[in-house]
Amino acid sequence: MMENVNDQEMAVTKGSSDGEPYLGMEFESEEAAKVFYDAYATHMGFIMRVDAFRRSMRDGKVVWRRLVCNKEGFRKLRPRRSENRKPRAVTREGCKAMIVVKKEKTGKWVVTRFVKEHNHPLVAIPANGRRSVLLSQTPDEKDVKIRELTAELQRERKRSAAYQEQLEMVLRDMENHSHHLSRNIDDIVQSVKQIEAKRIAASHC
Repeated sequence: MMENVNDQEMAVTKGSSDGEPYLGMEFESEEAAKVFYDAYATHMGFIMRVDAFRRSMRDGKVVWRRLVCNKEGFRKLRPRRSENRKPRAVTREGCKAMIVVKKEKTGKWVVTRFVKEHNHPLVAIPANGRRSVLLSQTPDEKDVKIRELTAELQRERKRSAAYQEQLEMVLRDMENHSHHLSRNIDDIVQSVKQIEAKRIAASHC
């Protein structure tokens, strides 16, 4: 899910207590903001979901990110394939809780919007039972990661094929050199035999 870069963000609410996001809060990277809000979500009793992002028109890098509650929005209703199948549990309730971070010219990621209120009860989540930031990535991020890994795999295969070709060339050169040495040795042995034969013939004369 992507949005236009030119839109302006307005703050809805501002954090005030310790450990709570607040307008102007700075992070060293987008990942640091994700880790912070994920920890905050666990402490408050909800699950974070990585949501919309915007890319720079100049270099295509992500410069704006929205992190939301996993109950944000509503699930699209789809016709049931079978009456015997149980309906899926409702997991999205239109919750508006979110945090928006934007990359500034300084390279810092700054909180530009924070909505604290949830429209559903919050339940404490065990640390070993919550989803990690990596598992909550958007399909777009996963697709990018898959393409990066695929490209890296192709580069490694090409590099491996090049090494294999070089190794085969070295082995062929060694084999040719060994064959050449064998021929030279045979020629030397044959010459020695001829010289010895001539010496013996000369001694009988």
